[in-house]
Amino acid sequence: MSTANLFIDKFTDIQPLPHVVTTLSALIADSESTIKDFEEVIKMDPILVTRLLRLVNSPYYGLAQKVDSIGRAVAFIGMKNLHNLAVTDALKTIFDEPPENTAIFSKTRLWIHSAVVSICAKMVAERIFGVNGDDAYLCGILHDFGLLVEEQVEKENFHEICSTCTSTRNLIILEREHFGTDHCEIGYFMSLDWNMPENTVAAIRDHHTIMEDVDPASLTGIIQISEFIADKLQFSTLPDIETVISPPLLEHLKENMDEYSVLMEDLPAEIENAQSIYG
Repeated sequence: MSTANLFIDKFTDIQPLPHVVTTLSALIADSESTIKDFEEVIKMDPILVTRLLRLVNSPYYGLAQKVDSIGRAVAFIGMKNLHNLAVTDALKTIFDEPPENTAIFSKTRLWIHSAVVSICAKMVAERIFGVNGDDAYLCGILHDFGLLVEEQVEKENFHEICSTCTSTRNLIILEREHFGTDHCEIGYFMSLDWNMPENTVAAIRDHHTIMEDVDPASLTGIIQISEFIADKLQFSTLPDIETVISPPLLEHLKENMDEYSVLMEDLPAEIENAQSIYG
């Protein structure tokens, strides 16, 4: 068993994600799934149904008539959007912490970082590369989950690492020195267990890997770019940590600075919109 899997076995805040999430993940992976299949799963979760109907009836969709049917709601927002809603709802609970927590590592700060990266990644996918942003959103929400595992299993060593590291590259080095693994690898194995999409799993594994040939339009490229933007807007995982990304992505940002400047100006409004839906 790998060191990453040993960490996961000791992690007790959550075993599998709630049944509804893992079931939806399996349905997403099954090309034969129907809207009726999704409806049968989520109708047993009243909180998720409430969030679904709130989302589809929000100004974001601007529907002329109110939707009060689960099946119609799923048809409007799409199956992947429903899955992302369920994952976000499940993880938000895990990231909760007492408000008096003042340690350098904060679950609340990490949640905000993950939310901002997910929203930014969706925007980058759709605005810059013209592709559907649902997978990018999902990856953004999940990408740093391994940090929560490390914090619970090796709290003292983890907080010592957080207090000394100055960059994301340095963070990976220190994690491997202390733990024999890192949060990317832990997140990779957890997302495999949760039946997440293959490209999402790979991007979680590689989101801090410095590559000379990474494609900016790949999910890994989009997540690295989005983390870099989140850092520049002061939404980093730790105070004063520098986010290091692959050289081709920096070059891509420079070549498309006008488009990214507009995206960054619009990001706060998109965060506010997401907050009204997801909380």
